[in-house]
Amino acid sequence: MKRTHLPLNGLRVLDAAARHLSFTRAADELAVTPAAVGQQIRALEDTLGAVLFRRTPKGLELTPEGEAGLVELRRGFLSFEEAVRAMQAGQTSKSLAIAAPRDLTAKWLAPRLAAYRATDPELRFALIASEGGLDFTEANLDLAICFAEGPGELEGVAVGQRGFATVGEGAAIGWPGAPDAEDVMLTVADAGLALDAVAAGLGSAIVPAMLAGLEPAIEDPRGYWLVAPLPQWRQKKVKALVEALTAFDRPKAE
Repeated sequence: MKRTHLPLNGLRVLDAAARHLSFTRAADELAVTPAAVGQQIRALEDTLGAVLFRRTPKGLELTPEGEAGLVELRRGFLSFEEAVRAMQAGQTSKSLAIAAPRDLTAKWLAPRLAAYRATDPELRFALIASEGGLDFTEANLDLAICFAEGPGELEGVAVGQRGFATVGEGAAIGWPGAPDAEDVMLTVADAGLALDAVAAGLGSAIVPAMLAGLEPAIEDPRGYWLVAPLPQWRQKKVKALVEALTAFDRPKAE
C-alpha cells in the first residue's frame, strides 16, 4: 500500500501551536517567526482540507477538527523520538566490527586494539579478515583497513608510512602484492607470512615498511588506510577508534 505523504513540518508546528494556543509562543519554541508559524498552519489546513484554529475574543482556539488528531499526533512524535534514539544507540555501543588483512591484524592491529581496550574494558571487537572487496552492509562493518593508494570512494585516513622495506637476507620470498623481485625461492599468501618466513631463516622479503616496523626504503604509492562509508565514519565510536589507532603514529611530546 502506498504511504500517504506526511507534512511533518506542518504537523510539528500544529503540535506546538496547540500546546501554547499562541503562534508567538509556538514560534519561540520552534525558533522561527510567528509569520512562519501562520504560513505552516495555513499550508497544513490547505493540505488537510480543514480549519484547525479560530481566533476569538479570548484568543486562539482549536477547532474540533484540529483537536481530533492531537493525541495520535503526539503519540506519533514520541514514536519518532524512540526510533531516533534506537538508531543513535549504535553510536554509543562499545562493540566494533573491523575488517583488515590477516597479516595486518596479527602484526599491527591486534596490539593496538589491546592497548585501546585497556582504556575501556567494556570495548568489544569483532575482527573480520578482508581479502579483496569490502561490503560494509553485508558484513555489518564499522571500519575497515585496506592496503591501497587511497580511500577510493570511502572516507578514510592513512596510517603509518607508505613504501616498502627489505627484511632478511638470501633468496627472495614473494607474496601477492609485493614489488617484483628476482630469484623468488618461496611464495606465501601475504606479507605477514613473508615476515614469518624471514624469521625462520628462509630468505629475504620486501614488505610494507609499516608492517615490518621499519623506515621505508622503496617508494610506493600504496599504504594502509582506515576507511568507512560516511554514515559509519561519522559515528562517535568509529571516530574514537580512528583517533586511538592514529595516535600511535604521532610523535609523543617530550
